[in-house]
Amino acid sequence: MFHSKMRAEIHEQPDALERTLRSELKKFAELGRELSARRPRLIVLAARGTSDNAASFGRYLLEITTGIPVSLAAPSIFTLYQAQLDWRDVLLVAISQSGESTDTNLVLEQARAAGAMTIGITNEAGSTLAKIASRAFLVKAGKEKSVAATKTYTGQLLMFYLLAHALGAPLKVDDLKRLPGYAEAALKCEKAVHERADRYRFMDHAVVVGRGLNYANAFEFALKMMETCYVVAERFSSADFLHGPIAIVEQAFPLFLFAPPGVTWGPMREMRDKLASLEADILTITDRSNPEAAKGARVITVPCRLHARAGLPADLFTPIPYIVPAQLFAASLASEKGLNPDQPRTLTKVTRTL
Repeated sequence: MFHSKMRAEIHEQPDALERTLRSELKKFAELGRELSARRPRLIVLAARGTSDNAASFGRYLLEITTGIPVSLAAPSIFTLYQAQLDWRDVLLVAISQSGESTDTNLVLEQARAAGAMTIGITNEAGSTLAKIASRAFLVKAGKEKSVAATKTYTGQLLMFYLLAHALGAPLKVDDLKRLPGYAEAALKCEKAVHERADRYRFMDHAVVVGRGLNYANAFEFALKMMETCYVVAERFSSADFLHGPIAIVEQAFPLFLFAPPGVTWGPMREMRDKLASLEADILTITDRSNPEAAKGARVITVPCRLHARAGLPADLFTPIPYIVPAQLFAASLASEKGLNPDQPRTLTKVTRTL
């Protein structure tokens, strides 16, 4: 097993999540008091790359738990078309690992100038984003040396739980304090993940499927395989996949499924059974609270029960622990292919686009 910086940083995630909670919880409590007096009519999330995947999760989480509509910003509207938007009563949240994403910062700057309440989420305290935002919240992940982001992604997911809490979502602080432990439990899958990766050594294409709160993880898992393993990985919700793309599936076609408990499991199970009838090669990520999903031939099971307490969606706390085995898989597959996941060809850690 190749001991890359990426793999080391995957293992740092429980501590990074714990540090972030300790550092930012009080700041989000202060934000909550401000938001109670100035509740936004709309939330807009601006990001690129892995941070954009985190924003997609944020959209699901915030809409489900707060009832406030959420939109993902299209930076080209501002950078290329130079459109002027009505930002009254809008909360703009900009997310960037480095805080130096040019187009994300431009959206943030224009929104603040037009009267929006602005929040920045970044791993870099001295970054441009942290300076522009009205309020900056820091992912305490430490320096991320691998080009492939891992600990900053889960840190950003945690930030959205904290933001939902600040907006009045029925999330208890004790709920959030369990997340580092869930990530720790997910790391125990490493041996099983590495053993599975050998099967896919010659894989050059794949599909990743998630739905609801794990839809963003489908994008992030696929991105990690594209970045570090050079696999052409498409990503879909189970609903979209059945609307046409399933036609590409044939015998031994590789598919990766996120299968949490709760409302998304029924449609996911139906799709999994359809794929099995086509003799596809299916690898499922689940946990002990969904034993039905764990009965498949090839399954990675996070060794704890992630079913949320009564009154909350059953899959509410699955995204962070579910992405950990996916990250480990990408790192292991890169190793099996003889690639260095820390230095993907043509990529750099900070990408600036307009």
